[in-house]
Amino acid sequence: MSGLFGAIGISASGMTAERLRMDVTSENLANADSTRGADGQPYRRQEVVLQQGGQSFSDALGQAQAGVEVAGIVSDPSPGRKVYDPGHPDADAQGYVTMPNVDTVTEMTDLITESRSYEANTQAMQTAKQLYLKTLDLLR
Repeated sequence: MSGLFGAIGISASGMTAERLRMDVTSENLANADSTRGADGQPYRRQEVVLQQGGQSFSDALGQAQAGVEVAGIVSDPSPGRKVYDPGHPDADAQGYVTMPNVDTVTEMTDLITESRSYEANTQAMQTAKQLYLKTLDLLR
């Protein structure tokens, strides 16, 4: 039965992954000006790492669902930008504040891409559902 509904499962895994990516991107945008986190450092941009599902030998034999999986959430290692603001409480001795390494234009572009990917997976799921219903109608 998993083979019959595999397309729905693959679309569902893509929707789950894109939803997580949208959540992480939203968190990045919300913290774009956070100069001090719990560790005392500026916020670090987060990224979701995805991988192909179904990579083992048993998966290749059709025992597990294919699709996409979240491999993890990692911090972007790029440095933050320096802004001259000597009155800021997090300014260094020269008056510079290290800002998070979040670029709002990049984050908004990512958010649009993630939203469109989510919509594409939703459409693929709807198409698969319609095909399954047509098949059931033919079998009656």
